[in-house]
Amino acid sequence: MIGKCFFWICSVSMVCSVITGNTSKLASAVFDGCADSIELSLSLLGMMCLWCGVIEVFRDAGFVGALARRLSFILKRLFPDCADDSDIMGDIASSVAANMLGVSSAATPFALSAMEKLDKRNGCGDTASDDMVTLSLLGCSSVSLFPTTVVTLRYAAGSESPYAVLVPVLICSVICTSFAMLLSRLTAKNKPLGKEKRKSLGKRKERL
Repeated sequence: MIGKCFFWICSVSMVCSVITGNTSKLASAVFDGCADSIELSLSLLGMMCLWCGVIEVFRDAGFVGALARRLSFILKRLFPDCADDSDIMGDIASSVAANMLGVSSAATPFALSAMEKLDKRNGCGDTASDDMVTLSLLGCSSVSLFPTTVVTLRYAAGSESPYAVLVPVLICSVICTSFAMLLSRLTAKNKPLGKEKRKSLGKRKERL
């Protein structure tokens, strides 16, 4: 879909430039855009390498793991159907913790692993479970303690205070995540199971 959109944008631009006699300006814009994109990519690459390195130090020091353990209490309420599966909850907590620190590249493998396990738990059906929907929403609207990409873009654009967006981004991300989780729970097909019900279901599965 995105490829089709770009195709039509480029096609319409070329046709309009020919009709209006601005083909030279279009060519100049294309070359300038290529040069600017390379410069921006190099700026982003340097900053992303720096912050990914910092996050790796945090991970090795156990900071990400500690944050994930702190989040597990809240996440068990958001994912009631798999709250008893420590393997899935560990992946979800690690993904959320990495997203909160602004490193989506580190969060993606954990999120994919958790989604695969949730899919197997759901019977690999064609319909996503409530927990799978919640995980997708949480990945799209995660609370951001440090928006690495936004700060990097502001720095590359020449901002004098690239870190001035930290508090506004934190407030907006908390509101968006809270609203998304509220909608996810309100529209859930299955009601959260209590501990006794989960235990009884587990016993039934063992008997079968």
